[in-house]
Amino acid sequence: MDEQVIKVPTDRRIAALAERQHGVVSRAQLVDLGLSRGEIDGRLRRGQLHQVHRGVYAFGRPSVNGSALIVAAVLACGDRAVASHRTAAAIWGIRASASRRIEITTRGAKAPRKGVLIHRNQLARADITALDRIPLTTTARTLIDLADVLSTRALERAFDEAEYLRLDCSGLGPIRGRRGYGRLSHVLRRHAPGTTRTRSGLEERFLELCSAHDLPRPRVNALLGEYEVDFHFPHAGLVVELDGDAAHRTKKAFEADRIRDAELTVRGQRVVRITDERLDTAPAEVVSQLRLLTRMRR
Repeated sequence: MDEQVIKVPTDRRIAALAERQHGVVSRAQLVDLGLSRGEIDGRLRRGQLHQVHRGVYAFGRPSVNGSALIVAAVLACGDRAVASHRTAAAIWGIRASASRRIEITTRGAKAPRKGVLIHRNQLARADITALDRIPLTTTARTLIDLADVLSTRALERAFDEAEYLRLDCSGLGPIRGRRGYGRLSHVLRRHAPGTTRTRSGLEERFLELCSAHDLPRPRVNALLGEYEVDFHFPHAGLVVELDGDAAHRTKKAFEADRIRDAELTVRGQRVVRITDERLDTAPAEVVSQLRLLTRMRR
């Protein structure tokens, strides 16, 4: 006896496809499902489909955001298009993006799309993956691309986050001819990923102060026994603690900080505390003192 073929209603198949793609579908995919041009246009008129980009639609909702916008941009940019650069970095969690434009890498010449920045490049299959059902560049390829568009310090911070998140960066290396070749080569040669991961703007400002004045680069959020310190200059036995958070200024926190400072001193470390106000109003004085302190050997 022949098995009975159960035909799934078209709209249910569209819904299943859209669900796998954060609520969006492309015209080409609808055609592959068997829809004619007239059937697609009819659904647009009835409000079942809503155009996001030319040839890309949200199914059953008038607007989309977040991951749906990224997938819509990928679909709008054609075959083998993927999220890349700052957009991919944000998806991986290695760098937040404040840009309103979604960055896409595609191999073909595509017309501009509103809110989309297109990078034209031929990506190898090894450079492409998916995360949360979003096609994007691998972590390694994302870092290579970031070298073209970020400053050296911003690139180091992305490396630090990738290390902290234990992301796979195998295959990472500079590509000759790329704008960021020199910057990426420098970071790979000079930077130990994870060693300068800052947790606040104040910590980042202190690290920038050290770099701007050629002070030794400290270990950041380093463990000394059971204590985690903001900055440690191992060669000088120097600990720098930044007091910027109001939590440091409560009586309980004040006492705990002094007990810890005393314990670190007993263990052979000199502890210097710098407030956010002093970092803002007397940076030259801070630099002068740090220069002397970091030259002292324990």
